[in-house]
Amino acid sequence: MQIRKKITVTYIALSCFSTLLLSAVIFFLFKQNNEYYFLKRLQDRAKIASSIYYQNDPLKTRYFQEFKKEGLEELVEEKDYVLKVNGENTFEYNTDLHLPPDFYAEIMKTGSSWIEEDYRYYYGQIFKESGQKYMVIVTAKDRRGNTSAIYIVQILVFGGMGFLILAYFFGRFLARRVIDPMARITKDVKRISASNLHNRLPDVEGNDEISDLTKTFNDMLDRLETSFEIQANFINNASHELKTPITTIIAETEIMLLKEREVEEYVNSLENINRQASKLGNLTESLLKLTQTGYDGTKQVLDVARMDELLLEAKASIDTLFPDNRVNIKLHNIPEDESLLTIPCNRPLLELALNNIISNGVKYSDNDEVFVTLSADKSKIKIAITDIGIGIPPEDIPYLYEPFFRGKIASKYNGYGLGLPLAMKIIRMHNGELQIQSETGKGTVVNITFHKNNIRNSNLKS
Repeated sequence: MQIRKKITVTYIALSCFSTLLLSAVIFFLFKQNNEYYFLKRLQDRAKIASSIYYQNDPLKTRYFQEFKKEGLEELVEEKDYVLKVNGENTFEYNTDLHLPPDFYAEIMKTGSSWIEEDYRYYYGQIFKESGQKYMVIVTAKDRRGNTSAIYIVQILVFGGMGFLILAYFFGRFLARRVIDPMARITKDVKRISASNLHNRLPDVEGNDEISDLTKTFNDMLDRLETSFEIQANFINNASHELKTPITTIIAETEIMLLKEREVEEYVNSLENINRQASKLGNLTESLLKLTQTGYDGTKQVLDVARMDELLLEAKASIDTLFPDNRVNIKLHNIPEDESLLTIPCNRPLLELALNNIISNGVKYSDNDEVFVTLSADKSKIKIAITDIGIGIPPEDIPYLYEPFFRGKIASKYNGYGLGLPLAMKIIRMHNGELQIQSETGKGTVVNITFHKNNIRNSNLKS
């Protein structure tokens, strides 16, 4: 069933239920009100009947009879009975009355009671005069109440049917008002594909859910378009970087196979092929690790490591790559409490991220001094990596985390433009923050911060 029909049917069903409920309440209140006032009239007549029965004076008796006849509205088939009460549970019985014993018992117990049988009401009350108790029973038919009840029921039935007919049209109108904007959005969305992600849904005025949905969908299209552009650039750059060493290897082998050559030429050619193959292997390994960090970060948290140990291990790796490096790790500010330095992490990946950032400091400072400072407290672990190298131009900073991006100055150095994007993804995977401050020709400061609350929540999720 379409949502438009569901809304219409739901609106009609709710209208029907509310109409029935309202009709039942109206009928119940009408019946209660009618009974209340009719019984009040019977109560007045019971008092008059008692007064007539008590009076020994014919003038007063005639007065009450005329007052009852002229002053009170006539009731249909009105009758009254006065029964003498002889004891606590005994009274004179009138054979014209065929009433249940419970009715009499209730009168004797509480002093008054009433029952109704086929719109004929019986009201009984105890009166006492000169030490003698009397039970006065007044009965009459509430024909007007019966007629009024039938009239009220007819009004409610026909009025309810009319309201349901209106509810049908109102329901269709409401469904159209609700669904038409959704239908327009659906129609516009169907026209958007991967080839025209630049298209957007028309803006909707107001602050309702439709406006929020339109804005949310347009925001999603912005993210998708950006993601597609990054993916396209990544594929183009990766293809170019992979193609260069492969082309060099193929060209080298083709040249060497053209004719027989001296042993020295073969050695030189193999060394060139080895360099290109190593470059290709390093690039492939970097791409695989970059892909690995795209998984759910909470599933990658496997170890608990000390941050100072990770830095020292990263320093040992850098010593192998750059034997003459001047990396200076300062650990004199670390706390004595070991728990303040520990972090749940993927140890190899986090060590790789630190290695990449420190290696960048060594490489782009031409092996000048690089200072690594570690500090920690109950709320965070902070690492500051400072070099006095070439720096980063301001126009390059927004693109530092894009794979294969290399600035004009950095392009003079060997690299693929994958180290910093990979480090950023690993640090973010561990719920950390990476901030870079740099000035061209003066150096760069990289701040890495792991907040303990974020680390604890991540560990709980894993």
